[in-house]
Amino acid sequence: MNDLCIRPASETDVTSLVRLRDDAARWMLTRGVTGQWRPGELDEDHFRRVMAHGEVWLAEVGGRIAGAWELWWEDEAAWGPQPPVAGYVHRLMVDRDVAEPGTGRLLLSAAEQRVAAVGRACVRLDCVAGNAQLNTYYRHAGYRVVGRKEGKPQPGGTTKSFTLWEKRL
Repeated sequence: MNDLCIRPASETDVTSLVRLRDDAARWMLTRGVTGQWRPGELDEDHFRRVMAHGEVWLAEVGGRIAGAWELWWEDEAAWGPQPPVAGYVHRLMVDRDVAEPGTGRLLLSAAEQRVAAVGRACVRLDCVAGNAQLNTYYRHAGYRVVGRKEGKPQPGGTTKSFTLWEKRL
């Protein structure tokens, strides 16, 4: 995986980000993971808004997008008002046709390094409480459960329950 190039996303990437997110949603659905993501849930404006208030990062291999994630500097919807001690990872996703096994963990590590580089002490994320496989993934990545958020609003007006995860850096 020596040729994995990580860079901030730009306006020219928003169409690819929507495709990546929708492909990841379809992949989950084909494996029986329901209640997490649905294709068509997020559009280009979503990624533009995140880029205006946070960060979106891409990983490329040979000029092809292998994955991406969002990094927010606050997340009151899940965590409530917090002091500025954490970065919040959202929408960690990989293209399974491009990415080698282990790419997701590399992207998570890159997000952790970015959070540490700005002087924050921990990385936080939330995961749909009913997605046992993904919750296990974060546990194995060194995250610990620090709470639960019931009824967090989602695109389309639905609400879901989330497990809150944290990793000290």
